[in-house]
Amino acid sequence: MIQEKSTDAVRVNARKTDVFDVFGFKHYMGANPYLDAGALVFNFALTESNQPLPIEDYVSVIGDRYPQIKEQTYDSHADLFAHTVAEVGKLDMGLHLNRWSVKAYPNYKKISVQSLHERTTRSVLYFVWDWFEAITQKEDVAFEEQMRMLQNRFRQSVYGGPTVYTLLRTAYEKGIPTYYLWEEGLMQYGYGKKQVRGVATTFDCDAHLDSDFTTRKDDCKAFLNTLGFPVPQGDIVTTEREALGVAREIGYPVAVKPVVGHKGIGVTADVQDSRELESAYERSLKAIPENEPTRIIIEKSISGADFRLLCVNGRFVAATERRPASVVGDGYSTIGELIREENRKPARLDTPTSPMSKIQSDEAMELYLDEQRLSLDSVIEKGRTVYLRKVANLSAGGVSIDATRTVHDDNIILAQDIAQHFRLTCLGIDVITKSLDKSWKDGNFAILEINAAPGILMHLNPAVGESVDVPSHILETFFESGTDARIPILTFNKITVSELQETIDHILLQHPEWTVGAVCQNAVFVNRSKKILNKDYNSNVLSLLRNPKLDLLIAEYDEETWENEGMFYQGSNMVVLDNPTETEMILARDVFDGSTVVIKKGDSVSIRRKGLIEDYNLGTDEPFTRVYLKEIGTIL
Repeated sequence: MIQEKSTDAVRVNARKTDVFDVFGFKHYMGANPYLDAGALVFNFALTESNQPLPIEDYVSVIGDRYPQIKEQTYDSHADLFAHTVAEVGKLDMGLHLNRWSVKAYPNYKKISVQSLHERTTRSVLYFVWDWFEAITQKEDVAFEEQMRMLQNRFRQSVYGGPTVYTLLRTAYEKGIPTYYLWEEGLMQYGYGKKQVRGVATTFDCDAHLDSDFTTRKDDCKAFLNTLGFPVPQGDIVTTEREALGVAREIGYPVAVKPVVGHKGIGVTADVQDSRELESAYERSLKAIPENEPTRIIIEKSISGADFRLLCVNGRFVAATERRPASVVGDGYSTIGELIREENRKPARLDTPTSPMSKIQSDEAMELYLDEQRLSLDSVIEKGRTVYLRKVANLSAGGVSIDATRTVHDDNIILAQDIAQHFRLTCLGIDVITKSLDKSWKDGNFAILEINAAPGILMHLNPAVGESVDVPSHILETFFESGTDARIPILTFNKITVSELQETIDHILLQHPEWTVGAVCQNAVFVNRSKKILNKDYNSNVLSLLRNPKLDLLIAEYDEETWENEGMFYQGSNMVVLDNPTETEMILARDVFDGSTVVIKKGDSVSIRRKGLIEDYNLGTDEPFTRVYLKEIGTIL
């Protein structure tokens, strides 16, 4: 058990009326002495000047919101507090934060709750504290309002984007080590030479030329046409006059969209006449980035539904129909009121994992309503569906419908033929047709555009239909299992520079082609080359694991580093403990099945491997290095 100095139960952060006090915060990015995962660790105490209610009273209120709270019994208010922070910390979004622990000290409890984003977890903690105090005072809290604030805080973090988070959660479930590279703005999956880095669904193995090519919609369209794939007739224009000329030539209805763009911004479909074209042209013009020239596509508008075909590693994996936002009349509510009511639905929580975004009211919506001789103040008859946009933009409130199992084989082959022309891990192909269960060869089928770095939430969590586990398809492109994402790691509680060099030499003797990274309190090495030592210890470890040539890592974690910074990585293939403290002994828990643990206490040595324990004493003048160097060979 970790020893800590006891403190008197005095107010630290508690207000005068509070019965609980929370203080002594510490955030760890990885495994630490209190929890084998990234965690927020803090102290919890009773103020003693005011008495809390019985635990059952808190359970009764909290359990109404989180029924799972009622399924357990609690030895103390601290245990209930920890469980509540863990449940609220999932943010009603299914965040993969399931671990917590409570350790008792004379005058307080030390609570550890699994954490992904420190600022969000701290805010969750303070909210739960306020909730406990409100229950004590028999007051209510603005729970929904607070939850929205917490969700938004997480959404603004580097982990909060729906694609990033779903990949992160899937990696966690598969045992693939993942972390954020702050200076680069990238996620890294895997260690050393096993790593893959990327942003959302774009990865370092993708060809940036191919990715850029997909943004040049005119060239891409010409390329697809060369391959014999169905693309709508049209042209690129730079002025409104040219746009009107092209539309007259190919005939209305037409679609209008900027050459450089994404997420359907500035896109208008089914433009019926010159007046509509002028408005659509202006919207496309506004969507063009300032540093880009004015280039707008005018093309024949094909009738049908909007579909996204998704390919991963050149293979078709999912299809989704995207319908524009709509409301259904009740005979007495205005369209504006129906939108507000629709936006209150739980499916439209507008969180990173909700199946639908809230319906956005803007000029494009009002113009489309005007074309239908409607406005936000119009009352529509009961049962009538009114579409609010021409474009099925999901970020503006559109509806996603899974269509994966309905796709005709010819359409799957078409998607894969397109994807295999690009060195991109993920490719989204937007098409328009009446139904995907009919072959594209039958006509009335057009490829609208292709997208590098496509979003995946529409497939993973559609508003209607079954989920397709796209994150697994993506990560399995790189790693068949979590083991495939890791390099061997040797962890020591203490090792000198000379012992570190001897260990490196021993490994290179067996594997001369390897690149070995090693760090202790006094030095950093890549093979025998000494590197700059950062005062932030875990930064040294990160830099080594970031090295795409690294075959093996050796790292020292003594008591001070372990207590103050925690351990950057999780999972050791071998742990070597030389007369360890109680805190350092916890390092032995961070091993895989089949890993080796070598412990020296005085002259006694214990070796644990695959459920077997071997004990013996060191011989006279026998160095400890001889023991663990021999054992290293068993894990390489």
